[in-house]
This record gives sequence, C-alpha cells and structure tokens, in this order.
Amino acid sequence: MSVHEECGVFGLYSEKPVNASGIAYYGLYALQHRGQESCGIVVNDDGLFTAYKDLGLIGEVFTEPVLSAFPEGTMAVAHTRYGTTGATSRSNCQPIVVNHQKGRMALAHNGNLSNATKLRSELELSGAIFHTSSDTETIAYIITRERLKTNSIEEAVSRAMYTLDGAYSIVLMSPQKLICARDPYGFRPLCYGVTGDGMYVVASESCAIMAVGAEFVRDIEPGEILIFGKNGIESRREHCGRRKKHFCVFEYIYFARPDSVIDGVSVHNARVRAGEILARIHPADADIVIGVPDSGLDAAIGYSRGSGIPYEIGLIKNKYIGRTFISPDHRLDRVKIKLSAVKEAVDGKRVVLIDDSIVRGTTCGRIVRLLREAGAKEIHMRVSAPPFKFPCYYGTDIDSQENLIACRHTVAETASLIGVDSLGYLPLENLCELAPGRKLCSACFSGEYPTEIPEDTRKDRFCQRLSEIGE
Repeated sequence: MSVHEECGVFGLYSEKPVNASGIAYYGLYALQHRGQESCGIVVNDDGLFTAYKDLGLIGEVFTEPVLSAFPEGTMAVAHTRYGTTGATSRSNCQPIVVNHQKGRMALAHNGNLSNATKLRSELELSGAIFHTSSDTETIAYIITRERLKTNSIEEAVSRAMYTLDGAYSIVLMSPQKLICARDPYGFRPLCYGVTGDGMYVVASESCAIMAVGAEFVRDIEPGEILIFGKNGIESRREHCGRRKKHFCVFEYIYFARPDSVIDGVSVHNARVRAGEILARIHPADADIVIGVPDSGLDAAIGYSRGSGIPYEIGLIKNKYIGRTFISPDHRLDRVKIKLSAVKEAVDGKRVVLIDDSIVRGTTCGRIVRLLREAGAKEIHMRVSAPPFKFPCYYGTDIDSQENLIACRHTVAETASLIGVDSLGYLPLENLCELAPGRKLCSACFSGEYPTEIPEDTRKDRFCQRLSEIGE
C-alpha cells in the first residue's frame, strides 16, 4: 500500500480554563493514523497564543516537558500532518499562526485546494511573502485579507470561501472564538461533540471526539461554518448547497479509523460491505480469508461473511514500527520487518488475500512472497477499491499516472506481476454501496473531477527551483 495518510485537525472551546494542550494531545493521538509526518498544538490563554510544532509522531514531539510548558487555556487548535503538497520541513508544520492588524489567529487545515497555485500567484504579485510551500498558508492569507475588511472573523471566513476551491476542512482560532468550516463539496470529514461539563470539541473524525471523553453531536455540513464563542454556537449556512456534495470515498476505504462514523456512515460497516461485494462479484475457491493490516481487515471479515470461507489472522503487523523506523541494513526487506505471515494459518492453504488498494504493486508483491514463503498453496487477491488510474487534487497522495500499475497493465498482467493466482477489484459501479445515499468523489478511479483540474499538478508545486524562475 503506497497511498499515504490524510491530515487530521482538532480543536476545543471551553468557557473556563482547562488543560487544553493535554486534551489536544489525546485528540491528536486518536488521529495519528491520518498523518505521521509532523504535528502541532496552539493553546489560547486569554488571547495569548502558545504554540509548539515539529516533525515527528505525536509521542515524539509532545514529550512531558513540552506539554508541561503550555499554560491552561480556553481554546486550542491542533494538527497532525501528512503533506500531499509542500516539502517535509518544520516550516510546513501546522497549525499556522498569523498576527495581523486586527489581532491574530491559528489555523489548521485538512485537504488540498484545486486552485491553490492560481491564488498563490495572485497573492505574490500583490506583495505577499510566503514562508511555507503548503497551500494552508494561502488559505490563511486570504482569510486574513478578508478579516482586515470585515467586522468579524466568521465573516472573513465566509468571504474567503467564495475564493477557495477544492478540499478544505478548517479549524481556526481567534482570541475570542473557535471556528470550523467545511468546503461546500464536503470532500474531507469534520465533526464536533461536547463533554459533560460543556466543552466543545471539533475533529476530523468521531474517534477523536470520543477519545477525549466527549459525546459526538453531528458532522459539520458541507459549506457550513460553525462558530463557538461566549454567545454559544452559531451556524452559518450561506455556502451550504452551493456545490454538489462529493465526499471522498477513500475515507471509507482506507483513511478513516474503522471506529469512526462519517456523515452518518460507519467506516467499519462500509469496509465490511466492500468485502461482501467482492465475495459476490469475485468468488474464489479457497480455504481461508485473511486481510492486510490494518485497513484490509474489515473487508476481509466481509468477504468471509459473504463467501462462507473462514476468516483467519494470516498477517501480523509490528505495532512498534513508526515513521522514524530506519532499517539497520538496507538489504533487509522492510515489508518483512513490518509484517510477518502466520505460517500455522496459511501453510498448505488456498488463501484469499484482501487489501484496500494496489498503487504501484511493489508492496503487495512483497506481501504475496511472504505468504508463499509461509507455505500458501494458492493466493487469490481481492481489492476493496477499484484500480487507481487518475491523480487526486483534493488531498489523497496518489502517485503520477506513469507509476500507477493499473494504467500500464491489465488485471491479468497485474496478477502475474505481483504473483497471485487471481485478482479482483471492487467494481467502480459498486462504490455507491459503501455509503448508500451519499454522493461520493471517486475521481482517482473514474477521472470525473467535481472541480476544474489545477493548472499546475506537481506535488511540490510551490517548491520552484531558482532555475525555473530565471535566477
């Protein structure tokens, strides 16, 4: 699996001072699966912002001394990042803190703007100076520009949303308010909850709401702006319905945690349904069904239910392998260190292997070899997503088309290349069954984009070399 995680955003608002950094820390921990590149927390103590962010996992960055240095506060904004655009550097860590003539704000963002290059060029020509190569800074600039012309931060966010296009779930903190906003398409998830003592919590997924002891209230609607302040909660809906909803189907297939509920649909149930569909459309004569940890496990359960073939644990993931893992010997197979086959389960068996996707084919080919070495007699691979054929411009880190195996090989050729006896993908026309009644974005499979395709499609489109600009 070569698709990388999304970003995760988290925020909290309390009428009284609380251990905001500690609560944000646990919220981020629940969202660690969405990004393992960098993380950050900003705490608001009566208008004074205290920030800390760095490269690394949450447990690596936020040590006890770092957390104890934060004051108590009534608000916090936090972020865990996997960057789909922009280089891996401390400057691209979020949240972004901005000081302007009318005050300050801290902003965390999940998603990608499809018109980010155009907007950034316009801002630079007007004199803006950028310090990061992330399109999150573009969002911060536009909101700040609007804030200087309006009477409130929420009005500034609303005006900015007429300019922004593409995917953005935002959590923003001013000295007095916590604001969350979701793009009118609803590409990326965003929800909120409340604790028993009245603290409001906003997060990318409901699993983070529950992790900090809050009760899930609801998802933020596509196009909705939600404001938490001294006057309670205010919902602005002028952008709702402005675009057709296009929620990213890959959240259900891979990104989100299985215990999350997104837009009223259980992620676990969606993945189980994918497995049941695969069992119906791509049956196999086999002895056991196994899943590739972690996101292939739920679909494997579904395939087992749908086929009647027993489910087994055939692959074990080393839970202690993190972002900073470095192989002491580059000749060692990293897949073998991260995954191991349970020989007693697969030896001499005809195996149905369930994974969430095939991108380039290299990782799944190594997993197949692991199972062969453990004695698997036959391997029938089933994939709980259609073939990747097109790039994503909304925050999913899909490789360029020349590296996508489905763009270069037929299904039969792919099966031969990765070493399986048969291969079956989830059909594109069955995607709608994962989240019935929801309009899903499947552009990375179908090539049907809900927005205009960006002019510059490079992953690091803001990282221009000096030679590219004539220096």
